[in-house]
Amino acid sequence: MLTLAGLAIIITVVSLLIFRKLAPVVCLTLVPFLGALLAGFGFSDIGKFYGAGLSSVAQVATMFIFAITFFGVMQDTGVFRPIVNGMVRLSRGNPVAVAVCTAVVGMLAHLDGVGATTFLLTVPTLLPLYRRLGMNPYLMMLLLALGAGILNMMPWAGPLGRAAAVTDLDPAKLWQPLIPLQLIGAALLVSLAFALGMLEARRLRKQGLQAGSGMDPQDGDIDTPHAPQRFMINVALFLSVIGTLISGILPPGYVFMIGLGVALLINYPNVDEQLERIRVHAPNALLMGAIILGAGSFLGVLNGSGMLKAIAADLVRVLPDGAAPHLHLILGVFGLPLDLVLSTDAYYFALLPVILEIVSAYGVEATTAVYALQIGNVIGTFVSPFSPALWLGLGLAGLDMGRHIRYSLLTMWSFSLVLMGCGVWLGLIEMA
Repeated sequence: MLTLAGLAIIITVVSLLIFRKLAPVVCLTLVPFLGALLAGFGFSDIGKFYGAGLSSVAQVATMFIFAITFFGVMQDTGVFRPIVNGMVRLSRGNPVAVAVCTAVVGMLAHLDGVGATTFLLTVPTLLPLYRRLGMNPYLMMLLLALGAGILNMMPWAGPLGRAAAVTDLDPAKLWQPLIPLQLIGAALLVSLAFALGMLEARRLRKQGLQAGSGMDPQDGDIDTPHAPQRFMINVALFLSVIGTLISGILPPGYVFMIGLGVALLINYPNVDEQLERIRVHAPNALLMGAIILGAGSFLGVLNGSGMLKAIAADLVRVLPDGAAPHLHLILGVFGLPLDLVLSTDAYYFALLPVILEIVSAYGVEATTAVYALQIGNVIGTFVSPFSPALWLGLGLAGLDMGRHIRYSLLTMWSFSLVLMGCGVWLGLIEMA
């Protein structure tokens, strides 16, 4: 009975997320509640499940709200713009340099973990370069997507935050062992961008196109809105926040609270200006916070009712001999293609808890399972039709989703498999 009820809840939530019939926060709260009622649990039991689930994600939700707002304010002050503009100027007229700079700019732009910001910052800046040089704009989208995927392992980005909510682990502590992998991923991406840039330059030579002809030195600069002229102070603040986060001396949510308070104080001393900056970034921050809290209630019902344990026990019985201990690795290998049929919410909130319940019985640590599923999947975030930010980026560039998937899928999947291999080498992913 519990297995059927749990499967019904999970399948319903996944289906609603896949076909975009309900917003994540709606289906993550209503479906488990109704499912628990139909399974025979009373209001007092469901209330206890909710309380336990909410307490497990409160810290993560707090971190998301203040992290997204902090990075939004940092973007407003123009901290990253001189770096991005300088790279665009350095790459002028050279397809190989343009490709490499695209990869680096994509990673820098995704420091806030918000895909919409990444594409709003980069696509209008880089697209004129690609058009002037005759370069393939789908190459631009591929490199931006890969760069954003690597930075999507940050604790304030969506995937790791969702994984932390599911496992009740500290997202900052989950992230710290991933830092070497991110550095390796960044180096691999620059190398890949160099190789793809060489291929693109060869294609342009065959077509007889003259790279960079007639380009104005100012083309591609990011328009810089009015921002407080305290650049070095803001850079120091940004580095201090990141350093404190890495050190772990304070909880991550509190670090971003303090960072946001200091950023608003030094850049916007007027109260009305401070409130306006918060209002501008509140939609993204509150939406992610609400999703995480909704996930807490969803997981609280599945865990507290015993549904997850029942599903795991029955699933082990039907799996081929020897497959269950390695299920996290199997799904990690196919994590990126799964992005084409599962949203990020469905992957982490519906699939991950079941996998954790199964492999934990074979001595697989929760962190190992999380790293296997995340590293295998996170690179594919921006090749998925379930990513609203990707639709925004493609719309800004005037590109087609189908062509982007055909152009990028195999390259991104191969990249994710190489990263998984690096994760095994670094000891992040251990065999059962």
